[in-house]
Amino acid sequence: MSTTNPILEKLNKKTREVAMINSCASLLGWDERTYMPARGSEHRAEQLAYLAGLSHSRFVDPEIGDLLKQLRSGTNGGGPDSDIAVTVREIGRAYDRAVKMPQELVEEISRTTTLAQAKWAEARKNNDFASFKPWLEKVVNLKKQEAQAVGYEGEPYNALLDEFEPGATVAQIEGAFAKLRDETVRLLDKLKGAARKPDPKILEREYPIAAQEAFGKEAAAAIGFDFDRGRLDITTHPFCTGIGPGDTRITTRYDAHHFPGAFFGILHEAGHGIYDQGLPAEHFGNPLGEFISLGIHESQSRMWENMVGRSRAFWSFFYPKAQQHFAKTLGDVSLDQFYGAINTVEPSFIRVEADEVTYNLHIMIRFELERAFFRGDLKVDDVPQAWNTTFEKYLGIRPPDDRRGCLQDVHWSAGLIGYFPTYSLGNLYAAQFFAKADADLGGLHAQFAKGQFLPLRDWLRKNIHQHGRRYLATDLVQRVTGKPLSSDALMAYMGKKFGEVYG
Repeated sequence: MSTTNPILEKLNKKTREVAMINSCASLLGWDERTYMPARGSEHRAEQLAYLAGLSHSRFVDPEIGDLLKQLRSGTNGGGPDSDIAVTVREIGRAYDRAVKMPQELVEEISRTTTLAQAKWAEARKNNDFASFKPWLEKVVNLKKQEAQAVGYEGEPYNALLDEFEPGATVAQIEGAFAKLRDETVRLLDKLKGAARKPDPKILEREYPIAAQEAFGKEAAAAIGFDFDRGRLDITTHPFCTGIGPGDTRITTRYDAHHFPGAFFGILHEAGHGIYDQGLPAEHFGNPLGEFISLGIHESQSRMWENMVGRSRAFWSFFYPKAQQHFAKTLGDVSLDQFYGAINTVEPSFIRVEADEVTYNLHIMIRFELERAFFRGDLKVDDVPQAWNTTFEKYLGIRPPDDRRGCLQDVHWSAGLIGYFPTYSLGNLYAAQFFAKADADLGGLHAQFAKGQFLPLRDWLRKNIHQHGRRYLATDLVQRVTGKPLSSDALMAYMGKKFGEVYG
């Protein structure tokens, strides 16, 4: 980072060193979930625990605290959004949290979650919750220790929420979710009574995996994911990880008889990747080169996956290409039939394959269960029963097994408790950003129909990506759209779109 302030330069040098350690850990984490041999998990756990401890010890160095103190006491004429103010605010926030965490706890969380992810993948494959249960108990107990260490106001779950969505609280999320849930249920009731019903069986025909990969990469490149600075691989649960400037990895999983899973998974992760690739490389290791929050990150992935990738305009351009890739499969299927199929609204078991309308209900289930862990209302032994009961209450169907129930997500095994609410926050952010971009760019769908996706990517870079963590999430939404966060834009978008699909 270019600056004439020697204290700030010294601070930036130290945080870049920490970022380098974390970058190495990210690469090992990516390898663990893609190419690492199954028997390598124990050694990988020790590697990652070592790097987590090293990163933590470097970051909680008292010298960093002294540098922050000097910068905080100095004059700052640039205002609260200046480079120096943002750097001090964000590094200070992370430092204040980190110094409360014992290094032994940091290392144990890293070690346990690495092993737990391997056990989760095996348990999911074998539909065997009992084998994963002791690992989930360990993870939950460690995260409870983390909440106690860093402190919180209200309830312990707030301590974990704050890690992923700074400033967010249970009370705020409950309020947003209550309105969204009520509006979603009303929309679902309308769609259930519709005379027109799309046929999703089209999507269960045979879609050769090699063709899915080629078509997915073609679409990801078209929307702006740079494969010279990124790559696509296969994993059990799709994810994106930014290793550092010039290196962003995305993953997916394929099913020859379920087209949406891999394709929309690729668009989703490419959306994350486009955000990472749009962060200022010159600020690597500094808050100005980091993403704002996971809710904002999810707004990018959900926007490209759904508002772009499931739009009629997108497929007006891409459907002829899809018919070339899957000539035997889609030769007798019209654009209208295919568009209806990929936008079928029907309660289903797997979150990452859920339609846009029911998706947020999947998140609310997980939010309720995570809160219950930390309020002492739910024991790990009771997770399958609680999951199935809550699922049936919200979606009207009961998972037939744990593989399609409480074992479907990687998050708990990875220690990412508090992450799930950011998906629905991302949907809310995405709808407001998309509406504003549509107005600013003079009609996005007309551009999509011509294969012009980069104007939207460039708008997102200018208004969101390039700022790093300069603004808090809620401030950014207000700044970009002129409105506070609400469900209005999302419900207006879904009402219009699915009203047309279902007639």
